Order: sequence, then C-alpha cells, then structure tokens
Amino acid sequence: MANLPTLLREEPKMILSVHQPQYISWLGYFDKIYKSDCFVFLDSVQYKSREYQNRNKIRTKDGWIWLTVPVISKGMHQQKICDVRINNDSDWQRQHRESLRVWYGRAKFFKNYFPFFEKIYTKKWEKLIDLNVCIINYILKALKINTPIYYESELGITTQGTGRIIEICKKIGADVYLSGIGGKDYLEEEKFSQAGIKLEYQNFIHPTYHQQYMGSGNIFLPYMSCIDLLFNEGEGSGKILRSEDRNKLCGGLIE
Repeated sequence: MANLPTLLREEPKMILSVHQPQYISWLGYFDKIYKSDCFVFLDSVQYKSREYQNRNKIRTKDGWIWLTVPVISKGMHQQKICDVRINNDSDWQRQHRESLRVWYGRAKFFKNYFPFFEKIYTKKWEKLIDLNVCIINYILKALKINTPIYYESELGITTQGTGRIIEICKKIGADVYLSGIGGKDYLEEEKFSQAGIKLEYQNFIHPTYHQQYMGSGNIFLPYMSCIDLLFNEGEGSGKILRSEDRNKLCGGLIE
C-alpha cells in the first residue's frame, strides 16, 4: 500500500493529565493516567480537607466506610500538598490494616496484595504525599500502567488556574490536555486553543466486576478505592480497567 501523502498524516500527539496525589484512589484516577502519555502530580497546589487527598472508600457488608489518614492542621488553607504532615498521635495505621483484613480477608486475591499494605502500615510516615505516591506507584505496577510521572514542584511552574495547566503542558511538551469531567466547571477552555493545546475531557465508564457482599439483595457499589478491584479480581484488574467494552468483559451491568 502506498504511503499516505504527507498532508494527510496526523502528527502524533502527546497527551498529558495532572492530579493531586490521592490516598488509595479510585479507578477513574488510574484510568486517566493510563490514557495519558505523561502524568504530573500537582504537589504544589493548596491542600483541601474533606476531599480524597487523605481518605477514600472501601466496601463493607453494610455499604462502605471511609479510611482516613489524619493530618496535622497548620493553616490548611495556606498549606501546599507537598508540606502536609500526617498526625501519628493516633494508631490510624493499625485501624486501616485491620479494616482491610476484616472486609477483604475472604476476597479471592487478598493474599496477593495485602502483604504490601501490611508493610506500608508498619512504617511511620511523616508526609502524606510520600505515603500516597508510594501506594499509587504500587497500584500502577499492579495494573501494568507504565505512564511516566513528574512532579509539578520540579517543573518551576509560576502561573495559577488554567495558566498553570497550560504552562505544565508546555514544560512537558504536550499538545493535548486530558481533564477530568469536573474541569468543565473551572477551566477557561478558550485559553487552550489560544495556546495551541487541544483540551479533551475524560469519559470514564465505571466497570462492574465481582465484588464482595453482593448477595442477599446487595448491589454493586462503584467509586470504591482501586484496592477493591485488586482484591476481588487480581491480575485481571488491569484488563478490566483498560477495556473499552467494560460491560461485556465484566458480564454486563449488575442490577
């Protein structure tokens, strides 16, 4: 087959996405990393309490519960994510470890992944970001996602808001920015086109999969921590996350 004329060839695009480092994050977080050519941890932005930077959900027989890492409150509205310190006055590590053991101990692949978390919860962590990034890197490896990752603090970013994202794209050399759907509420879309950067929004369809406690009338609960998928589906977790036809792969929607 003859080569296409040069004018018809589409230049390869570099897709970039960014996000704050989250604690045992949900599937959409890892879907966005998977769909990107590079990913940047927003570690120099303001820490926000009562979000997902220090907590996430796990499933129980009665629904779901939060696992929350306590942090030291020192002017939270002024504190950067990279500076947030963990409050180790309480034995939160034991509580998280035992919660995983109690609610996932009978999951099919619990023994494959629990040793990592057991080790994590025996170490005394000082900074929240170090704990979060360690777990994120482990989950990425378990899901077989190899996207290169950078830290915003290492890029010398000087702008704020939409300008911050555009500057990150230019520093990395990305010409496509993949935003979470929530970005529609605050991104200044016209600035991307002015900068020659294509803005795309993540279209994440949450997969259904075998999940504990679905008998006796209980239904599938989406938006749990990614460890819910790992403990229940094991090595098949990455395939479930990456599949475009997720309902077919997972046996259809679970009513």
